[in-house]
Amino acid sequence: MLRSVRWRHSGGWALAALALGFGVLPIPAHAQDAPPAGCTGPVSQTWLTVTVDDVRSANGLIALTLYADDSSRFLVKRGSLYVTRVPAAAGATQACIFLPQPGVYAVAVYHDEDGNQAFKRTGLGLPAEGFGFSNNPATLAGLPSFRSVRLNVTRSGLSTRIRIKYP
Repeated sequence: MLRSVRWRHSGGWALAALALGFGVLPIPAHAQDAPPAGCTGPVSQTWLTVTVDDVRSANGLIALTLYADDSSRFLVKRGSLYVTRVPAAAGATQACIFLPQPGVYAVAVYHDEDGNQAFKRTGLGLPAEGFGFSNNPATLAGLPSFRSVRLNVTRSGLSTRIRIKYP
């Protein structure tokens, strides 16, 4: 699928071109020298900045789960590389996560408003807390396919945005 790729430069956000970039935005080389303060996960030379948009309150935490490029491990118990949590900020919450190396990954997020570090579900098993996925796939008919959430992180210092949806 072709996606619009944008990068940050001194003049603000600019539309660059259509590319096969899987929804990741490049950051200028000078911003890639060191990870941002507070970057979480096992320390490495590769990191990704994730902005979670449409966060409805500053209550609790935003949990980010990183998955390797393996559809059989996506959204299964103990299938992730790791989970990290950052304090929620109303509107947009930004987090930086270390990645093992450049490659293809998927990110799932949820708004843990009560801070209990568990994803709440209704009695029917449906989400009871806000959630989202890399590339912002449609989730009306159920969970997204792994193919729809894959991010191609070609180098350190890239960023992506995830819109959180509330039930």
